[in-house]
Amino acid sequence: MNPRPHPGRAAAPAIAVVGVPGGRRLELFGAAARAAGLPEPVVLPWRELAAGPVAVPPGALVRVDSPGGEPETERLLRGLKRPLDPHRVEGTAAWYAGFRAALHRLAAAAAAAPGARLVQDPAELAVMCDKRACQQRLGEAGVPVPPALPGGPVSGYAELRRRMAEHGRPRVFVKPAHGSSASGVVALTAWGERVRATTSVELVRTPAGVELYNNLRVRTYTRPHDAAALVDALCADGVRVEGWLPKASLDGRTIDLRVLVVAGRATHTVVRAATGPITNLHLGAERGDPARLRAAMGAGRWRSALAVAERAAGCFPATLHAAVDLLVSPCLRRFAVCEVNAFGDLLPGVLSPEGRDSYAEQLHAMYPSAPPGALQVRPREPVCTP
Repeated sequence: MNPRPHPGRAAAPAIAVVGVPGGRRLELFGAAARAAGLPEPVVLPWRELAAGPVAVPPGALVRVDSPGGEPETERLLRGLKRPLDPHRVEGTAAWYAGFRAALHRLAAAAAAAPGARLVQDPAELAVMCDKRACQQRLGEAGVPVPPALPGGPVSGYAELRRRMAEHGRPRVFVKPAHGSSASGVVALTAWGERVRATTSVELVRTPAGVELYNNLRVRTYTRPHDAAALVDALCADGVRVEGWLPKASLDGRTIDLRVLVVAGRATHTVVRAATGPITNLHLGAERGDPARLRAAMGAGRWRSALAVAERAAGCFPATLHAAVDLLVSPCLRRFAVCEVNAFGDLLPGVLSPEGRDSYAEQLHAMYPSAPPGALQVRPREPVCTP
């Protein structure tokens, strides 16, 4: 039960969340709001926003959560007439077009609601969900990122192999421009006719052609025609190809960092450890020990790593939070941002130094310590040049 407002003082602004009803994210965010004595969030279902205009409550603070996990929302965003197989990889370009259109509708709805305020900028969310645009923004701001394969967009496998050879890049990552959760990501190594394409994608050949499916088992394709079919299918939706930077290791496992930045400050850190090049936890990687990594790096270098993540998030100054995937070099001295995630804040069991989970931390930033009636969104200061 929420506490009653103090007599003579205004109640806290309402919270509206664009999300998937019944999903884990909304449940955890709602629990954090209740624990803080804040109003129960008003849910604006993603499926409704994907289908058309929505009404934003006047005076609400509006937060956008991930649209993932609901097939009907995915179908609507992609503009499909028939139900979507949720495991299919293809179609991310259509999804992104629908996602941007939905964000545009949300911005219009918020502007039409007196006193409503978005705590994430729709245009910035759109950039985060376009790996090519995101990495370009970071690079122009001086944030270290893996180098893109020179020459612009890649149209297919044959062109990719030619350009890898021309630029002396035998190892690259191929990433769908609008993918998430490592869907469609390929770690490609190629020397002459020898190929290794490591990915979670299951390649299925049918009479109608090639189909790609997400799978929780990471596999490696070694036949050139399989690698070609895989990359050609991914390129149809647009990809970013970037250099494969060597990563640090801890206890014999390759590691990188997921750093959640809230209101300009790195608040939550997860060490992701894997035996292969793909470190996503849902694909078999494990959480490493941040304290051990920090001890190995030293306090100064650890702080430098977090500062890089904060600079990356600061390139999106009108957005409350961002999850930054950070590569650490084997010498533990250099860092590069491989991705900025708009919806990478689902970090159960991970607490900030103050003991807040990721959702409580966001609420703390939205409602800074102040007497009831004086609650406002805490402004963010950019920490890098956009």
